Amino acid sequence: MKPKYIVIVMIVLFVLIVGGYVFKYINSTTSVVYEEFNARELLRKYEWFKDVSATLDKKLADIGVYQSRIKFLEEIYEGVPRREWNRADADQYNIWLSEISGVKASYNSLAAEYNSAHSKINWRFMDIGQLPAGATEPLPREFKSYIGG
Repeated sequence: MKPKYIVIVMIVLFVLIVGGYVFKYINSTTSVVYEEFNARELLRKYEWFKDVSATLDKKLADIGVYQSRIKFLEEIYEGVPRREWNRADADQYNIWLSEISGVKASYNSLAAEYNSAHSKINWRFMDIGQLPAGATEPLPREFKSYIGG
């Protein structure tokens, strides 16, 4: 072979190799986009957000139940120092306070996970006017307010 043909073959091989890498990169990118935005994946993500939203609502309702029980005991023993309460009532009061703390911690953890997942991408299905068939309200954009103390 003449040196001229060797150079041409080398150039063609170089172009094919670089073209292969470019095609591989483009194919990989389109595969990721397809995997993240196909209908099944979007439905799975939407259902996850709906489930977490419902769980967070339940946790808030649980906190309200515990607080109403605590308020009931406080009303019964109004003006009486806790050290003078019936032992069973004082123990139950402390258990409910502990339960509230646990539910609040669980709520905050789940709200942080929700916020983190929500901030990773623009979830169009959470916008008004972009709801799936049958949905009446958009999901909350964030559960920003965590529960303190």
